[in-house]
Amino acid sequence: MIAGNLFFLVMAAVSLAGALVTVAAKSPIRSAVGLLATIVGIAGLFLKLNAEFMAAIQLIVYAGAVVVLFVFVIMLLGPDAGSAPAGLSKARLSRALGGVIVAALFVTGAVLTFQARPLVTPLVLAAPEHGSVELVGRQLFTQAVVPFELATALLIVAVIGAIAVARSSHTEGRKKPAVDRGPTRRLFHGPLHPRDARHPLQKERA
Repeated sequence: MIAGNLFFLVMAAVSLAGALVTVAAKSPIRSAVGLLATIVGIAGLFLKLNAEFMAAIQLIVYAGAVVVLFVFVIMLLGPDAGSAPAGLSKARLSRALGGVIVAALFVTGAVLTFQARPLVTPLVLAAPEHGSVELVGRQLFTQAVVPFELATALLIVAVIGAIAVARSSHTEGRKKPAVDRGPTRRLFHGPLHPRDARHPLQKERA
């Protein structure tokens, strides 16, 4: 019993700390690491509730796919993707307004929670197969197949949009190189570093 309570406290602390780092960190990489810590803490809480399938889904889908997608987009946009210009007053105003709204919602929720009267709600006994992998898979690929496919399409569109934004911003801000940058650039130019049209190798091929 003591070990279970200690495990719950540790996972709850990891989730809260990761959430704070995700919101408060200025670096997008640190925000992604904080989100990963939050996901790991939530997976631990699911384990405490004997929901092994939900814990595995948290680690496989969110930690293994969503966080990797975030890091991929951050690497495409560059380390300065989250930095705003110094004189951008609209961004500061929006952040202050968002903080006020979140604080108001927090205070309202706390007041309503303390003023609420505790009600006893009887719960129906769950079936033995409730929450199993077989039942979740049957519900996912029969009744919830359309939302599942829409979520997949949304992730694909997000990746394509991030690549398009990164390529357009890089093409607009790229300066033409005055000198040759060596054979490494000629061999491994990559999708975000197109070869210069005036390159000596391309002139020889022409």
